[in-house]
Amino acid sequence: MKRSNSTSTIHLDGHPGLHRWRCGNYTTCSDTNAYWLGGSHQAWVAEADIGIVGTGYLCPNHQGNADHICNAGFVTSAEARGRGVAQSLLNHIVAEARMAGFKAMQFNFVVSTNTGAIALWQRNGFEIVGTLPRAFRHPEAGFVDAHVMYQLL
Repeated sequence: MKRSNSTSTIHLDGHPGLHRWRCGNYTTCSDTNAYWLGGSHQAWVAEADIGIVGTGYLCPNHQGNADHICNAGFVTSAEARGRGVAQSLLNHIVAEARMAGFKAMQFNFVVSTNTGAIALWQRNGFEIVGTLPRAFRHPEAGFVDAHVMYQLL
């Protein structure tokens, strides 16, 4: 994994699969970059012979008495699916979270139609601890649920 400089942009706009996902939940790609690299986020990119094939971030999920819980987010390109990129990013970021002293990881918003990611997170010990009904406006499926997933580290 290659760590991204938090003061620079992760240039994924030239990669169609990543561009679509990165900007899908935000107003603009610059909004995405501001979130992905902002505040206390640490970000990494996964590279292959075809270029950047995924990215992930790690950050605190809460402050104060819940600052032992972290959050992470992941994006992989369509070309990377089935090649272990998401698993590698997850392994790396979970290890980073443990080294940073976090005791749990929480995914705040896993879209229910992302069945591949849900299966991967569950295979790695994450549990669905809550569901937000019709919380995501999917461009093709309409309003769909989103899950909160959690794992003790």
